[in-house]
Order: sequence, then structure tokens, then C-alpha cells
Amino acid sequence: MAREPLALPDFPWDALAPRADRARAHPGGIVDLSVGSPVDPTPQVVRDALAVATDAHAYPQTAGSPALRDAIVTWFAARRGVEQGLSVANVLPTIGSKELIATLPLALGLHAGDIVVQPTLAYPTYAIGAALVGASVVSADDPAEWPAETKLIWVNSPGNPTGGVLSTDRLKTMVERARAIGAVIVSDECYAEFNWASDEPTPSILDHRVIAGERNSVLAVYSLSKQSNLAGYRAGFVAGCSDLIAEILSVRKHAGLMPPAPVQAAMISALGDHEHVARQRQLYADRRARLLPALESAGFTIDASEAGLYLWATKGDDAWQTVAELADLGILVVPGSFYGAAGSRHVRVALTATDAAIDTATGRLAS
Repeated sequence: MAREPLALPDFPWDALAPRADRARAHPGGIVDLSVGSPVDPTPQVVRDALAVATDAHAYPQTAGSPALRDAIVTWFAARRGVEQGLSVANVLPTIGSKELIATLPLALGLHAGDIVVQPTLAYPTYAIGAALVGASVVSADDPAEWPAETKLIWVNSPGNPTGGVLSTDRLKTMVERARAIGAVIVSDECYAEFNWASDEPTPSILDHRVIAGERNSVLAVYSLSKQSNLAGYRAGFVAGCSDLIAEILSVRKHAGLMPPAPVQAAMISALGDHEHVARQRQLYADRRARLLPALESAGFTIDASEAGLYLWATKGDDAWQTVAELADLGILVVPGSFYGAAGSRHVRVALTATDAAIDTATGRLAS
């Protein structure tokens, strides 16, 4: 019998390649505002910690070193307002956040016929994780529309691509519905430090006002890629229900999914130093303050975008038409349709570009 490969969708960024070539053909070159990959240096304090830990001759702990797990717990208390009862049994480091998102349905024992819920505008990897186990995906933002048979629910705040933020009251309603139907609910919170409406991070699903002191069935996923420019380190973690953490850890032990020991050391340094995060936040705030009005002056409406590293922009036209028009200016952005049909008239514009690139983009938008 012939082998059948996994039925996965085409990698969306491959479809963007012709527009990227078009943008590169601009006489002044391309300004890439598509993928949200950091362009600023990794903080020296983190690089130093990595260098000191390079004698890593033994296997690292899949659960994370005791020092790293303590650092994650301390960080949740200091930066996310999660102080009540979180312990090392409630946290687990991961090799970035994307691999955790893609493998979580497998780790939780989902299989063909199970239902995974995601937002109507969603990071594509939520659906990839479902596809890897043959589960079905339902896109719905209203908890009342979540099927009673649902096994896993993804929420995303601040949202990618929109930059929308879920309030503690909204998160509480979502948790209550998930528990009522017996589903695990997971909040992807990787952009929490970039809250443009407040100096405080956005609410976490693990906030006591959301979960009423009970972490059962609830997880939060986080990454240091954005706030600490550690995308190349693959440094993330998941926290929440200790029973779920134990299930995930068991699978990861068998699969050998363990962050390298030097990366674990670097994560401890990054989590303990809040100054570099504040500096990075200010860099993005300054870039946003220049790019947002330039887009508005060019005829765009900016929707949501109150947090995160993107501007959710529209002229009311088809997203691919807007992508092509901006490519003619040498500016590459992402069509909102990559994230679902509801984004078909928006584009996602990343703030993750150098100051010089942002200034070049604003100048081209004004031409």
C-alpha cells in the first residue's frame, strides 16, 4: 500500500515570494515589514550568560534547570501579576513557542475526529498542530459558539495579526466556557510586554481574576523571541495547570525535546533583567509612532493594534492588491488572508525593522 504524506496546507510565506521579488526590484531596495523577526541586537547580558554556559557536556533537563524554573515563576509574579500559588511544577521551558504550539495536540493525546478551536483570525500554527493529529479546526471568537465536543481551545492576546487585547473579564468568560465543556484552554501571550495602551503588560489567562485561583485546564504560552530579541535562541515556556504540564513533560522526555543548557542559562539572565525589555519596548514604540501616522496619511485605516508588534491596516481593498501596491513602493507586508478569511481586506505591517528602514518606508508612503 502506498504511503500517504501528511495533508498539510502550503506554507503561506511561499506565496509571498513573488511580491518579495517585486519589492526587491525597487531602485532603493526592499523594506521588509512582513515577518516579525527581531532586527535589534540580543542584549549583552544575555549573550554573556550564554557564553559562560558553553561547557554543556551533559544532557540538559527536559523540565528545565531548577534555576530556570524558579526564574520563570519569579517573572510571572513580577511581570504578569501571577503571584498566587505558581510553583516550579506549573512551568516548563520549550524550544521556542512555535514547536510547543505545533506539538501540543499530540502531547495532550488528541486524535482524528477531535475538535480544536482557534480565533477567526489566527496564527497558522494552531491549525497545523491540529492537522498533525488529524483533528478538525473550528474558528470562533464567541465562546457560545465553541462546540461542546471541543478538546482544545486556543486564544491569543495580544493577537497576531490584529494586536487586539482580551480583557480579564473576557478571558474569564472563555475559561468558564472551556471548563463547562471539559476542554483545555491555552492562551498564546507572546507579545504581552508590548502594550501600547498602558505601561503594564496585557492581562494573562493565569491572572487570579480570570481563573478564580484554579489553574485546572488552563495554560499560557510565552516566548522571549520578541521582548529579548532571542528568536535565534529558541527560548520559550508554557505555564499553568500542573497536571497538564506533567503530561506535556512526559511526552517531551520521550521525544528528547529539551532546550539546550546554554539557552536555559541565557533565559535565566533574560527573565531577570527587565531593563533591556523596557529599552526594546521604547524602540518599538518610537517606530510605531512614525509608521502608524504615515500609513494613515497614505489612506489606510489602522484597526485594533493596541498591542503587539504589528499594525493591522486596510484601505478596504483586497489584501493581495494592497500587498502588490506596497511592493511597488519596495515595501513588503503580509496579506491578512494568511490568518483567515476575515482578514481578506487587511494587511499586517510589522514594526520589526531598523529605524532606517522605518524611515525609508514612511518616506515612500508619503511619495
